[in-house]
Amino acid sequence: MSTAGKMVATGICRSDDHVIAGTIVSPLPVIPGHEAAGIVESIGEGVTTVKPGDKVIPVFNPQCGKCRVCKHPESNFCLKSDLRKSKGTLVDGTTRFTCKGKPIHHLLGTSTFSQYTVVDEISVAKIDPSAPLETVCLISCGFSTGYGSAVKVAKVTKGSTCAVFGLGGVGLSAIIGCKAAGAARIIGVDINKDKFAKAKELGATECISPQDYDKPIHEVLQDMTDGGVDFSFEVIGRLDTMVSALASCHDACGVSVIVGVPPDSQNLSMNPMALLTGRTWKGALFGGFKSKDSIPKLVADFMAKKFPLDPLITNVLPFEKINEGFDLLRSGKSIRTVLTF
Repeated sequence: MSTAGKMVATGICRSDDHVIAGTIVSPLPVIPGHEAAGIVESIGEGVTTVKPGDKVIPVFNPQCGKCRVCKHPESNFCLKSDLRKSKGTLVDGTTRFTCKGKPIHHLLGTSTFSQYTVVDEISVAKIDPSAPLETVCLISCGFSTGYGSAVKVAKVTKGSTCAVFGLGGVGLSAIIGCKAAGAARIIGVDINKDKFAKAKELGATECISPQDYDKPIHEVLQDMTDGGVDFSFEVIGRLDTMVSALASCHDACGVSVIVGVPPDSQNLSMNPMALLTGRTWKGALFGGFKSKDSIPKLVADFMAKKFPLDPLITNVLPFEKINEGFDLLRSGKSIRTVLTF
């Protein structure tokens, strides 16, 4: 049960760059792209949740509604997700792209760096027809991942203290989530000080760079916060910062959430005492949101001005300038570049 759609806008996410670099493994050749919004062109037999003309958001983390995970009230990593072991196909095992007669793989069932794509019905969500697609495309990945990590995964509490490691688009979205949840202090952590102004605009109460201190950043945060923050978020994807984020939350009651994707499958070693005293260490994909259920609600919340998205978009380029968009990402000069078709 598949759906063909026309892309209107797609964001450039760091995970797409990991695919290009080969540090996130996908069968090749592949059409990347997974953060987007578009319009349904046609539907396959048996499709009931969308129809031609609907505005939709494709989702890299599907929701089949039938598996053990989808039926679990708190989890969202659907057993049909191609993230588990990437085959580069739709659920039925086929690819719907060809070039010169040869099959081209899909990325996470989406492949949005294309004027047209085909997705499974479980990988697309119908949204408000008045929503601006070049903005709400961020709900397809980056925004929801950061925001949900704060409001749904960590369950940030009113009056709490938070630290966010990494102030890219997803980290800034985590700050928006911390603020929406009523955190009293939100500390941004990044070595790129050019990102501090935007972080403060979106809700950070202070920002610090590890390079300004002669002791480990987790000790700095412990000193600043009476022994450690209530909630910390690692939104970079580095093993050393994951350990730092864990250590920066209070050893008796802190919660640390891994949000960033570590390139390659690497292991880290840690002392179990870091958890035995009472810390919680968590991780989640897509902010813990069940995608088809949550995306329409998140779009409605955006339309009701419950959170901003426009400050996250620093560049809008025509799709033909995709390589320029990747250059902006790699140089740290953009938060989100959105490509329009």
